[in-house]
Order: sequence, then C-alpha cells, then structure tokens
Amino acid sequence: MLNPDTESLSNPGTDSYKLTGQAIVNPVKTALIALMILCFSPFVSADEAADKAAIRATLAGAGVTSVETTPVPGLYEVVIGTQVVYVSSDGRYLLQGDLIDFSTRTSLTEGRRASLRKQLVDSLDESKMIIFRPKKVKHVVTVFTDIDCGYCRKLHSQIDDYLARGIEIRYLFFPRAGAHTPSYDKAVSVWCADDRKQALTDSKNRRPVPKKTCSNPVDEHMRLAEQLGLRGTPYILFENGKSVPGYVAPDQMARMLDQMKVGSIN
Repeated sequence: MLNPDTESLSNPGTDSYKLTGQAIVNPVKTALIALMILCFSPFVSADEAADKAAIRATLAGAGVTSVETTPVPGLYEVVIGTQVVYVSSDGRYLLQGDLIDFSTRTSLTEGRRASLRKQLVDSLDESKMIIFRPKKVKHVVTVFTDIDCGYCRKLHSQIDDYLARGIEIRYLFFPRAGAHTPSYDKAVSVWCADDRKQALTDSKNRRPVPKKTCSNPVDEHMRLAEQLGLRGTPYILFENGKSVPGYVAPDQMARMLDQMKVGSIN
C-alpha cells in the first residue's frame, strides 16, 4: 500500500506521533533511479493514451485521480489523493520521491503537492472554520490545531502578534488522539460555544469550557487532515498550498509570507 503524502516532521515545533515505515528519499538518488528506469525499461510507448491506460490498469483500485506526462520522456506523474508518484510508461516501474529540476533547483513534485493541498483546503467553506482576522489582511494562513497540543497553545498565545502583522489565522481541528476522545470533545464544545473564538482561547489556556454538542465540522476537519496526510500539529498551510509542519513564530512567519508573495520561496 502506498504511504500517504506527508511532510518531514523533524521540526521541533511539531507535536506528532512516531512515524513508522516512512521512506526518506534523497533527491539525487531519486533522480538516478529515474534515469535507470528510463534506460532499462523494456518498453516505452509513443502512444500517450495507451501509456496512461496501462498505468491506470496497473494501479487499478489504488484510487488514481490523474495521470499526466512529465518533462522526462517515458515517466508519468500519478496522483493518488495528495500523494504524487512516478510510473514508467508501461506501468511496470513505480518511483516514490521528488522529481528535481536541476536547472532551477526546484522540486516539481512539491509544487504539485502544494497545488493539491490548496485544492483540498479551498473546498472547505470558511463558515466551517474559526477565524481570527486582523483589521487589514496581508496574508491568510490555515492552521490544523489540537487543543491539547503544547506547540498549538504556544502559537495561539501569540495570536495578537500574528494579527498585528496582518496574518489571518483560520483554525481547523485535528484532535490527534482521534474521535470521541477528550481532545475531540473539547473541540466540539468550542465549536458549539456561543463565542467560539473566546472558547478556543479559554480552552487553549486550560480554562474550562462548558461541554456542549451540536452540529459541527470537526469530523470533516479530521477527514481533510487524513487526506493531507497529517501526523502532527500545529500544521500550517499557506495560501499557495505550501506547508509548514510545526510552530512558526510571528516574525518568522511574516518574513516567510512576504518572501513567498514576491516569489522568492520555491
């Protein structure tokens, strides 16, 4: 079974579960493997439609959402959820890892992942988020949070500093312990409170929030987190779909976002 697309979770500002079976692929090694695939593959079809059909047949049942050409002849990009892999034209060889364009020093794979993440989060209406909005919005950031996560509490304790820098914070819930756990119940109670923002702040500060239930989007948030392959919180998603798995201080986040806006972050 293919592993879900995940970010590196070595960031010390991330509260995460221990990962098992996660392959770490060196980009140079990945590029060499790709070249070996092209050199030793016994058959490379010139018929793109036939290639795509062969790939889909090989991966039938894997939930393939798209098969597209790449700049490398004979190698196709295959998207499964938010995971991006590469498959030879005959469907025989599959490669996991980043496809690097050495001329620009950029990962084509990460750009594609960012696009997929953005599409997923954009599919969720803002009415299903808890939003802290500055008077003048310069940037919009989506944060998956767990009320009982230490670094999530640290991030929220500086919410006024993010707002002062024009950063809008849109919260989604990802109680890592799972559904119907204390963290999950707190998230539901916060959503069902008369003042959600105050209830979230109180809960982050370990102040009691009256237990309530109502129609809520917490399960939807969790499904979205699963699709994104989340393993830790806070998980920060920028407007362009690029992500940061861990806590980022207000000044650092503002710099990152400003640089990203002018296109200096790939």
